[in-house]
Amino acid sequence: MPRALLSVHDKTAIVDFARSLQSLGWELLASGGTAKALVDEGLSVVDVAALTGYPAILGHRVVTLHPAVHGGILADLALVEHRDDLARHEIRPIDMVVVGLYPFGSHPSTELIDVGGPALIRAAAKNSSRVTVVTDSAQYEEVLAELRSMSAVSDATRSRFAAEAFALTADYDSQIANWLSVRADEMPRRITLALEHESNLRYGENPHQKAARYRIAGERSWWSSAKQLGGKEMSYLNVNDADAAWALVHRFT
Repeated sequence: MPRALLSVHDKTAIVDFARSLQSLGWELLASGGTAKALVDEGLSVVDVAALTGYPAILGHRVVTLHPAVHGGILADLALVEHRDDLARHEIRPIDMVVVGLYPFGSHPSTELIDVGGPALIRAAAKNSSRVTVVTDSAQYEEVLAELRSMSAVSDATRSRFAAEAFALTADYDSQIANWLSVRADEMPRRITLALEHESNLRYGENPHQKAARYRIAGERSWWSSAKQLGGKEMSYLNVNDADAAWALVHRFT
């Protein structure tokens, strides 16, 4: 039976997703508030504390940081020594990791620096050849569609989700680093900017090239409220021309 570990801060849609996984034959593992939310809705769930043999400690700062969890995620089942380690320590593989991080950016504080969540995400993303890492509720339906049609999540989807997962943790860490730099009242040696995809463009600088438009994460660009009144889908050069025109007009307003 495949196993999914769920640990999300925002419980939106997680119950329906978990119920669908269970109906497809998946065993559900969950921690803390996520486990309670699922159990309250009548789902059968193995609490992480039962899996590890340890309760959450230090005010829930340490919950999933345990070999029974990370060993099950990181194991490469193609390697005999990994299979032997799992058998020796009675650890079962975990096939899917669903994580929603604490929303650090909205109310920065030391207590909202998620440690266990990024560790789970990175472990699952590293082992994406076997493990599916889900970091956004918008991915739930895609996962379920593939499980229903193929009884598995495709290699391509696992790889794409892993890339998105590392991008997410990089953005998360950059928010923390930038916040700590401001608190230190010093000019940081390194600043990382995260960009969010807004739309694909018709083509890049040349017709055979791909292009897309991005904005700084969490912010709105003037493009967000712009309305195209006619013509073809915009290309990279069209965007540059429009941006130059807007900048010129803006100088006189």
